[in-house]
Amino acid sequence: MNTPLKIVVTGPVGAGKSTLIRTLAKGGYVDTDARATEAIGKATTTVAMDHAVMDVGGTTLHVFGTPGQERFDYMWEILAEGALGTVLLARADRPGDLPKARQIFEFILSQSEVPYVIGVTHLDAEEAWAPEEIALFLRADPTLAVGFDPRDPKDAIRPFVRLLDALDGKR
Repeated sequence: MNTPLKIVVTGPVGAGKSTLIRTLAKGGYVDTDARATEAIGKATTTVAMDHAVMDVGGTTLHVFGTPGQERFDYMWEILAEGALGTVLLARADRPGDLPKARQIFEFILSQSEVPYVIGVTHLDAEEAWAPEEIALFLRADPTLAVGFDPRDPKDAIRPFVRLLDALDGKR
């Protein structure tokens, strides 16, 4: 029997959460993007959540993406409830965002100790940090850091495959 799993994708603004979910969504997705009212480096922002159902190796995932802005942080707790795993996204080319990523990561894990993966995006940028360096900054296990491109369906699945491997020992 294929029991669907709830997974939370979280991270700072612009890390690639919405892009990742849209890339892998089967049969559509739900987003709550609105026009950004402050300078955040992009035209729209997630104000509540993103959601999609996806299939990873025969396992159905209900994936919920959190907003990255702190003013919507009340959604982090709501979306983390009942999650069986977390994918934290961080941009390799924005070390200034890593303290925010650590804050979000620590909050989500404080809600429930669940398996996690650190997904690292923008590795093709000049002066990008290595996934292992980002994991160490986040005080996370560097073996659980995965570099990937959230726009490429074949690559975007990698963090979920790694997370399912970690979950196999917990189910």
